[in-house]
Parts: sequence; C-alpha cells; structure tokens
Amino acid sequence: MLENQNKKEDITFFAETDFRNRKKKFGIKTDDRRRHIYLIGKTGMGKTTMMENMIYHDIQTGKGVALVDPHGDFVEKIIDFVPARRINDVVYFNPSDVEHPIAFNILESMTPESKNIAASGLIGIFKKLWADSWGPRLEYLLRNAILALMDYPNSTILGVMRILIDKNFRKKVIAYVKDPIVKSFWEDEYTKYSTSFQVEAISPIQNKIGQFLSYSLIRNIIGQTKSSFDIRDIMDNRKILLMNFSKGRIGEDASALLGAMMITKIQLAAMERVNIPEEDRQDFYLYVDEFQNFATESFANILSEARKYRLNLIITNQYIEQLDEKVQAAILGNVGTIISFRVGPSDAEILEKEFAPKFTEEDLLNLAKWHIYIKLMIDGISSEPFSATGLPPLTKKEGNVEKIIQSSREHYSRSRSEIEEKIIKWTEANKEKNIIRNNQNSGNKILDKKETIKKYKKDEIKNKNEREVLCSYCGAKTTIFFKPDGIRPIFCKQCLTKLRNKELVIQKNNKGEYIILKEPNKQKDPLEISLSQLKFKKNKEEKNKSLDKDKQPKKNKKDIQEKNDFKNDKLLKPGEKIKF
Repeated sequence: MLENQNKKEDITFFAETDFRNRKKKFGIKTDDRRRHIYLIGKTGMGKTTMMENMIYHDIQTGKGVALVDPHGDFVEKIIDFVPARRINDVVYFNPSDVEHPIAFNILESMTPESKNIAASGLIGIFKKLWADSWGPRLEYLLRNAILALMDYPNSTILGVMRILIDKNFRKKVIAYVKDPIVKSFWEDEYTKYSTSFQVEAISPIQNKIGQFLSYSLIRNIIGQTKSSFDIRDIMDNRKILLMNFSKGRIGEDASALLGAMMITKIQLAAMERVNIPEEDRQDFYLYVDEFQNFATESFANILSEARKYRLNLIITNQYIEQLDEKVQAAILGNVGTIISFRVGPSDAEILEKEFAPKFTEEDLLNLAKWHIYIKLMIDGISSEPFSATGLPPLTKKEGNVEKIIQSSREHYSRSRSEIEEKIIKWTEANKEKNIIRNNQNSGNKILDKKETIKKYKKDEIKNKNEREVLCSYCGAKTTIFFKPDGIRPIFCKQCLTKLRNKELVIQKNNKGEYIILKEPNKQKDPLEISLSQLKFKKNKEEKNKSLDKDKQPKKNKKDIQEKNDFKNDKLLKPGEKIKF
C-alpha cells in the first residue's frame, strides 16, 4: 500500500480525460516534468487554475517551488493554501509591502563562471525594457560597468551610476577588477573619452537606470548589499518562494525588472549545483505566469539547460507573438509537454503543426473554457495529442495568510527607515570623502572622525552634515552644520563675534582669495594680513617714477611710519592661501 501511495505522490494530477465517456484523472511523472510544461491560451480559459492545482500538489507533498506572478492574484490565492507545517518554509517577496522591503542583490556572490551569464542576463533585461532606444554603445558601457562591479565587494546596481560619473569611486572599483579586458576598458579607454563624449555616452544609461533608482520602492530592494534570502538554500532545502510582482501596484517596468532579475538569479543558483551529483539534486519547480513579461533571450538557455540541474519550468502566456523568435523556437523545441487552451487565429496556425493530424486549426479556435488539447510527456516520449478537461479550482483554504506574511517579514525583511538610512550613507560616503579631501587641499583642516572632540548620539545629531573644523583665525576647534567650500574662512563663536563687532574684517585680494584683517591698533597675529605693505609699495613706485634715476627720494615722516607698519605686518608668501 505504501508503494502504491509513493507512486501516486510521484504523479502531479492536473486534468481528467473523458475517454469513452468515462472521466479519469491523470497527471505527469516527476521525471517527465523535468522536460518542462508550457500552457498557452486566451485569458480566462483556465491556465492559472491548472497551474494552481499543480503548485498546490507540490506544496502539499513537500517539494521546493517558486512562483513569479505579474498580476498578484495567483500568489495571493495560493498563499491561502499553504499548510501550517510549511509556514516557515515560505519566503513572500512582495515589493508593494513598502514598509518591510526584502533585500535582493543580483550582483552578490558571483563566481568567475557565473559573471558573464549574470551580466548577459542583466543586459537582456535592460534591452527588453528599452528596446526602442537600445544601441551597441549603451550595451558596451553597461556591460563593462556591470562586470567591473561584480568584482567590487558589497556592490549593487546603484554602483552603475557612480562608476560612470564618480572618478574616485571608479578608481576603487578598478583596483578590484580581475578581468584584464574589463580593467583595460576603464583604465585605457574610458579615461581617454573627452568630457563631451562621456556625457553623450553615459546620459542614456543615467536616464534609464535613473528611472529605477529614483523609485524608492525598487531602490530599497536592489540597493541593499546583502540579499535577505539565499536562492540556492531555497532550492536545496525545498522551500517556497512566492513573488508578488503585481504590475498594478509597483508598475509594469518595475515588475518586469524584478521578475527577470529573479529568474536570472534562479538560473545561476541552479547552475551552481554542478558540484552536486545529478541524482542528489533536489527537484525545484519554477512557475512563471504570463512569462512573456520576463522572457529575455537568455531565457532560451534556461529551457535548454535547466533539466540537468533539476530546475523544472511550468510557464504560461496568452499568445506566441508575445515572445521573441529565439524564445519561441526554444519553447517548441525543448518543452516536453504542451497544453493548449483556446487560442487566436495566428497561434492556431502555428500550433496546428504540433497537434496535427488529430486536431485542426479550427479545433484550437473553438475550445470551450477549461477544455484543452495536450501533448503529454510520458516516460520520456511525447504522446499523441488528446483532449482533456482541467481540474476544478481549489476550494479548501488553510487560513494561514497572516501568519505566513508575518513569519516572512520577521525572517527576511527589515524596516523601511533602516534600509533608507543605509542607502543614504552608502551614496553619500564618497561625497563626504571628496569634500574632506578638497578642504584639506585648500588648507581647511577638517578633523578626522577619530579626532572629534564629542561623540554624538543619534538623537543628539541635529544635522547629518555636522562636523568639527578649526577656526580660520584663532585655530580653535568648533562645530559647523554645513559643508565648507574650502575657499571662504570659517570662524568659531568668539571670532564670529569679533567679526560682527568689526574687530576683524574680511576682504578679497586681487586673486579673489579671502584675507582676514585686524584693526590697525591691535597687536599683529601670525595669521593676520595687512594692506599697509601694498600701500607702501604703491606709494614708493609712484614717487620713483617722478624722480630722476640718480636722485633718491627724501624720507619724510609719512614714509617712515608706513615702512614701520610694513615691518610689523606679515605678508602671505606667493601662492600661499589662508589656512583654515
């Protein structure tokens, strides 16, 4: 009896036949599922219901599954059928849950073998999204940026913008690049681009990637350096990954981007199983509803190679023309089981070749709801086409939706405020270093963080730009709440009071540099600069011009007084600027 039970569990039931007026439930064996299943048909014909029955069977029997849903209805329904014993197995990836974002970094943990596959996958995603404005130069720059960032620790897609425009960040990344071709591009080619050419070349990338990075919902997910979940762990330990990429909630482009990235990452995780003997690899079932939203050219490779890694696909779409020609060919050439609901005229013409001579184009056009024509893979051999009816919709709910959502949040997400704070720190870190470097070069001695006098707690910090500097006049340490420009002087409270009381005066010299003047009757300071020297020299030159070369001007009391003033003053050396 146990043997018979195991045999039944090895079959995934999803439809029933009406052969000789007798209805009989049938399904597909595990080994035959490894050759993938493709469902096609108009909307409302029953495709999703059939997939629901399949995934329900997989969840109940303890299999590992992933579901990519661009509408949200499928995920929200199936989550209600997860039994209590599998609540902790569920990773619920819902980007519209903006207060609890899940981290997903596609550039994370890349092996040398997977880098080019991942880069091609990302390029394919962007190419699909921006097909109308895609060009070879854009692809060339983007590919080199992605490949370089894959070698840089803790990098994310946010780094694509910075590596193109931030010279200091680019130098850091290049230092980690291992691929000599990629390194040569950034060191020998990109640096030789003229400024105008660089602007022209990178502006399309800035415009397009900037659209996503400016969207906080997406940025909070792909901008985190460490992913919340490990797809390889999900696959090997037969967990449940439910992805609610509802276009109505997060936008069509965002849905397509996240879905395609996740599928690419799942492909990479499957390929990493090469270090496990094939017979020891756990079967993992990837369901993709309306997969034309996520299908790139690299998707064809998944169909042809996934079987040996035990990644088994169940995919649906409404009509074939939605797909790229390469993907069309991959489906009809590599999918073991094809299920057709009612289709349109153009699809009926194509599918007739698959179902002839049993079923004609007209038959495919006139199928009733829930009814299908199917070519089923049986023990590795494709069967003759036959008709069947899908199983009815699921009805027995488990009622664990809230528990599953809460459990997934606790294990895989963090608060929105925490994530945004970290991303802001990451994006501003390099700007902060540049400001410090520029001020040090101009003489402004901004203290290092280790040298700060006071360590502020979070609730004491009034401004995120708070920093310790030295007063340009007296050299005392003081706190400011703005970013110094390295040109204008900075004063402590005491010197600022003197400035307001006109005990100190700020003027510009002929080079446009700021100089600090003290009242003439005050004792001269080492940092003080007097104008009396300039005045003395000017008067002397004018008098020399009016006298004969052999005659010397007579010294009068005024000259002597000006010369004495000059002796007591300190002049900046040529090229020297005020140090503050």
